[in-house]
Amino acid sequence: MRAAVFREVGRPLEIVDRADLTPSDREVVLKVGRCGICGSDLHMTEPGGMAPDAGTVIGHEIAGEVVAVGHGVSKLKIGDRVAALPIVGCGSCIACLSGEPAWCATGLRYLGGGYAQYALAGEDECLVLPSGLSFTDGALIEPLAVALHGVRMAPGLSASSVRIIGAGPIGLAATYWARRFGASRIEVVETNPKRAEMAMTMGAHFAGPPDSTDPFAMPRRQPDAPEFVFECVGKPGLLAAAVSHVRPRGTVVSLGFCMRAEQFVAALAAMREATIKFPVLYTIDDYRASIDALSSGAVEPRQMVTDVVGLDLLPERFESLRKPSHHCKVMIDPWADAAV
Repeated sequence: MRAAVFREVGRPLEIVDRADLTPSDREVVLKVGRCGICGSDLHMTEPGGMAPDAGTVIGHEIAGEVVAVGHGVSKLKIGDRVAALPIVGCGSCIACLSGEPAWCATGLRYLGGGYAQYALAGEDECLVLPSGLSFTDGALIEPLAVALHGVRMAPGLSASSVRIIGAGPIGLAATYWARRFGASRIEVVETNPKRAEMAMTMGAHFAGPPDSTDPFAMPRRQPDAPEFVFECVGKPGLLAAAVSHVRPRGTVVSLGFCMRAEQFVAALAAMREATIKFPVLYTIDDYRASIDALSSGAVEPRQMVTDVVGLDLLPERFESLRKPSHHCKVMIDPWADAAV
């Protein structure tokens, strides 16, 4: 099979031929239909990021068709179209049986591997796509589930005010869920006009650049400060900025997953008695709820997808996304440039 392989920081991904995959017990092989490029993929392959081992095939926003099943697989069959979590648990501990493989008692395994023609997935971590959803929809489920997991960590969001920093895919997905959860006011801080427009489509009441020349300046204890602030960019300094946005005794949710050291003054958060939460990954139910939302007709997240590329174009496009552009969610079709 053909795959895009990470070699080292500062070097583009390399397209190579690799051996076909064989599923282990309770695993399946997926023919990848679509895989999204995530901001965390970019962050981890930059200096100071949590770089994967050389030779790793990254990519975790995966949707595909089951083409092989391992021993003991009974819930899936060849031909099933699925959205797949990129992790697997043991399948028998309390966390796994509760649909939370991220907290597997024996330790989760990260599979990923979506930047390739085929990828492995766990049987219990695959959800069958309804007939009305495409592989592109299926690859949106992972970022939607990330944002949903974070929004669910903001209890009392219904009828509350929300500010979202950043209108990338996670910020847009957080906007989508905040509106569906009944937030009374959703403001999105975003300087890119196209992404601000997308945020309005997702349900924001306001989206655009901040009023101040300092993008995160805000008077202390502003009366209309939001009750919830979601940091959805993942760059150093923005968590502290999020604290400066929130009202006293409000909640900050860190969805940006910053991989570099954050300079943070705890006293400034203490002056607000702010609560700061750090969600990670998702549950099976987060995936299921995301599928159900799209299947119900709430398909606004489709507008995030601004391009689909084949493997041959992936290294160049991947590097280009490190700089500001009009693109939001770029997806990979690993068969687009395959020989017929």
